[in-house]
Amino acid sequence: MKQWFLDIMRMSRKCRMVLVTCLGSFVLVIFYFQMMRRTPFGVDICCRKGSRTPLQELQNPTQYQFSSTELTHQIRRNRIAQTCQANNARSRKRRVLTSDDLKHLVVDEDHEMIYCYVPKVACTNWKRVMMVLTGRGKYTDPMEIPANEAHVSSNLKTLNQYSIPEINHRLKNYLKFMFVREPFERLVSAYRNKFTRRYNTSFHKRYGTKIVRRQRKNATQAALLNGDDVKFKEFVGYLVDPHTQKEEPFNEHWETVSSLCHPCHIHYNLIGKYETLQEDANYILHLAGVRDYIKFPTYAKSTRTTDEMTAQFFQNISAAFQTKLFNLYKLDFVMFNYSMPSYLKLA
Repeated sequence: MKQWFLDIMRMSRKCRMVLVTCLGSFVLVIFYFQMMRRTPFGVDICCRKGSRTPLQELQNPTQYQFSSTELTHQIRRNRIAQTCQANNARSRKRRVLTSDDLKHLVVDEDHEMIYCYVPKVACTNWKRVMMVLTGRGKYTDPMEIPANEAHVSSNLKTLNQYSIPEINHRLKNYLKFMFVREPFERLVSAYRNKFTRRYNTSFHKRYGTKIVRRQRKNATQAALLNGDDVKFKEFVGYLVDPHTQKEEPFNEHWETVSSLCHPCHIHYNLIGKYETLQEDANYILHLAGVRDYIKFPTYAKSTRTTDEMTAQFFQNISAAFQTKLFNLYKLDFVMFNYSMPSYLKLA
């Protein structure tokens, strides 16, 4: 080491400067690649928030290439407001939100956004995106997050974990959004996922056995024990049975969106739709200032529940059951501007 130091000192001043410059450049290159390992873009995604919040950007945009999208969301907001006003006038009652009502509202403190998740409406991918936004560099690519990890409650903070003053502040100042889907298409998607997949044994045991016991005559002991072969007709019969909702609330996978996100009590700034998922998601990421750094995951179209598939599931459902089922989900149809399906045979 001493000899190396003496050799450097014998160099000319110019050579020493060149050597120091090279060493400095080497250190900078190492630092750069360390940052690139942290995120693929060399920036801290969690802090891509500028001086303007997403809500401010929505209310007073600095760019106008999304003017048609802004108009679409305004129409959707107006539709909800009109439906809620008419519904409140009929019911003549106003309920106060409880802590349990806020458990579906995921909070992103860094970007000042609140997302109400609705199962079977790109919920897993939105939770993945929220984990990247709130992870402070822990996650960089939404699709690298396993689906089961996205649903671990401790990975995301929900609004019911705050005090009442903190809740009110966030509801007033944060951008609030949710995504909706044609109600019966979402219902069939929930049935396919929870009752036709062999790995969903927890749903088979908790709900499948109950449905078979109530809806199937002469059920075998195996069916009563396992509940893993529930037919769609039996599932619908369970939903429209008056005893079902008296016994306990619907599971979140087939609960109405209006009951999960409470749009008549919470003013959502953006209402995305499953049918325009990519466009609406890109707009929200643009407002958050992260569209260049986070891409919303695409979904597998081959496994998606379509309108045509939904119509096939309803072929064997009686007109009486279809009428009862439509009445259960009617508010979602009206509020989110979905027309009554042409395949329905109402009694």
